[in-house]
Amino acid sequence: MKNRVVITGLGVCAPNGVGLDAFTKAIKNGSSGVRFDQQLADLNFGCQIAGKPQIPEGLLENYFTPLQLRDIEATGIQYGMIAGVDAWKDAGLDVTDKDTVDYDSGIVFGTSLLGADRFRKAIHLTDAGKVKRLGSTTVIQTMASGISAYLGGYLGCGNQVTTNSSACTTGTESVIMGYERIAYGKTKRMLVGGCNDSGPYIWGGFDAMRVLTKKFNDAPEKGSRPMQEDASGFVPGSGAGALVLESLDSALERGATIYAEILGGHVNSGGQRKNGSMTAPNSEAVQQCIQRAVEVAGISPDDIDTINGHLTSTGMCPTEIKNWTESLNRRGVDFPYINSLKSMTGHCLAAAGSIESVASVLQIQLGFIFGNINNENIHPDILELVNEDKIPQKTIQQEVNIVAKASFGFGDVNGCVIYKKFE
Repeated sequence: MKNRVVITGLGVCAPNGVGLDAFTKAIKNGSSGVRFDQQLADLNFGCQIAGKPQIPEGLLENYFTPLQLRDIEATGIQYGMIAGVDAWKDAGLDVTDKDTVDYDSGIVFGTSLLGADRFRKAIHLTDAGKVKRLGSTTVIQTMASGISAYLGGYLGCGNQVTTNSSACTTGTESVIMGYERIAYGKTKRMLVGGCNDSGPYIWGGFDAMRVLTKKFNDAPEKGSRPMQEDASGFVPGSGAGALVLESLDSALERGATIYAEILGGHVNSGGQRKNGSMTAPNSEAVQQCIQRAVEVAGISPDDIDTINGHLTSTGMCPTEIKNWTESLNRRGVDFPYINSLKSMTGHCLAAAGSIESVASVLQIQLGFIFGNINNENIHPDILELVNEDKIPQKTIQQEVNIVAKASFGFGDVNGCVIYKKFE
């Protein structure tokens, strides 16, 4: 028998809210975190808007030592530490003393790459023959597992401490990886999540691919338009989301607050075959991933109250909606409610799935379905499949029992996880 797995802590550092309270208020009110970015304009980007967390002055002092603060440049590590440590404390868990290792706690915290600014500095110094000036933290700020290493050292976790990386599926995949480790008895609890650096060295490649919107530089908050006919590309974003997963027995034993339960999930790949490619999903694999997640969770497709989709604000949104209707065999008024947090945050890349998972769990815990902003011109191909009322413009207050959350990433990789109200 598998252990039941519940969520006992949440943390978030998002473009539209740093900290759980600010983020909750933002998604309920439909507040955008997309802003004009002068640096992108100065560097002649076509897209000059972005979603970047606004970290209050002095906040980082709560997460790093004075020595670390003198040298920390990787924004993804900054975001990940805020979200991860906050989730840990939100779960009512303590940081171990320096002589104690918590072998019952582990970490899976994903990213795409870290420390792009630090890499740039390292390249210039190395090319100039000034290797000795690189500093002692260049390696840990630029290795992908730097975020899990920072978190592991802060918290004293002694179970598996690792970093996953699966493009835009990373954050959702980390939840499934942590869930499986607990479900099969390998640990009591896992801190899971994802983070992504901000800045031109992260976003430049996407601008060159012409997948970012260029039409809303003078109206940033309107730039991210998932499911809309006039969507012209995604808005680049950054940040971090984190969840503490725990066996039900452990959570009950210590009297922890339980936000929701994870019923199961599934990850797969389309193999870049059929209609799939390095940058586009194989629809057959997407549908198989969703169906397998529902099967593993032991529910019926009809049990799903709402979907938190990937829905990036590109031409792939109608294809994603079609894949959901085919996977669940639900259409029209029978289709679940569906929303995309990216309308408010932009696409936070490796952090997207984890930030959106925090939003999904908050809907269950607080009883609401957040609205899709910029939702005035739904694509006609979507309206042929889904009733317009199922794509709400504003927050709906109602009980939410089950949420399906999915992410789809470059490399034709997919992930879907099922969250449920705890009973």
